[in-house]
Amino acid sequence: MSPVASPAPRRLARFTLPSVPGNERAAIARVSESVAGLNLPARRLEKLKTAVAEATMNAIEHGNDNRGDVAVDIEVVLSGAEIVVAITDRGGRGDAGRLDAGGGGEVPDLARKLSGHEQTGGWGLFLIRQMVDGVEVTTNGERRTVRLTMRTQ
Repeated sequence: MSPVASPAPRRLARFTLPSVPGNERAAIARVSESVAGLNLPARRLEKLKTAVAEATMNAIEHGNDNRGDVAVDIEVVLSGAEIVVAITDRGGRGDAGRLDAGGGGEVPDLARKLSGHEQTGGWGLFLIRQMVDGVEVTTNGERRTVRLTMRTQ
């Protein structure tokens, strides 16, 4: 008996955006357009859009320091029954090791943040992980990639 072959991954979109605050809206629009034919349920599509927006904002602000001359690369791939959105910035320095090791996804303590005992940031990766089925952060030199995975079913 031969194994059932799964279809090869198919690129739905690939684009770059300048690292300018507000370009997360362009990322949302392009990703939404690329997955439109997949009939993703509305609630799942909204979650994917939220995760893409947050990951793109993080790439713009933290990875590329809001430098409009440095691009955020975004690729959308359909792999079997999964949509994979890869968002790449130049943040492979500094805190990348913490993110790669799974940090940044802990439950933020709102009371400690409001009282000033913790920095006010740190919600991004936590929020992203609540929205999609999988998150992977990798670093290759100075390039950091956040891969968001959303099952289509």
